[in-house]
Amino acid sequence: MKVAYPIILTPVQDGSYAVQVPDLDIHTQGKDIADAMYMSRDAIGMWICYEQDEGRAIPAPDKITNIKVEQDEIKTLIDIDTDEYRRAHDNRTIRKNLTLPSWLNDRAEKAGVNFSQILQVGLKNYLDIYEQKRITKQP
Repeated sequence: MKVAYPIILTPVQDGSYAVQVPDLDIHTQGKDIADAMYMSRDAIGMWICYEQDEGRAIPAPDKITNIKVEQDEIKTLIDIDTDEYRRAHDNRTIRKNLTLPSWLNDRAEKAGVNFSQILQVGLKNYLDIYEQKRITKQP
């Protein structure tokens, strides 16, 4: 899911920025504007993934024109691809059992096949996820 949420950047006396994501009631900060935007994207991604995992609805972003700011504050949009964020940050492993013919298992074991790696590559190809590294056959 690709989405863009409005954020409010508030300068702090030490040169850093406080960040507010009004639609999600999230607060974070960064050492400068670039860092504050990076931190807000990370906070939004983490918050959305958590809420999805808990089965809760994700609020739609408000229009940036509806966001009110004070004189020294900056309002802008932060975009995030939550599917990409989840892939990049959720590296938990899940154990799966599989069934295959005995002759195929024997042949694969003799060839030193890494079953987990082959299954991951096959699933990524099937699901059109192309950022994985290609497996090369070991000599």
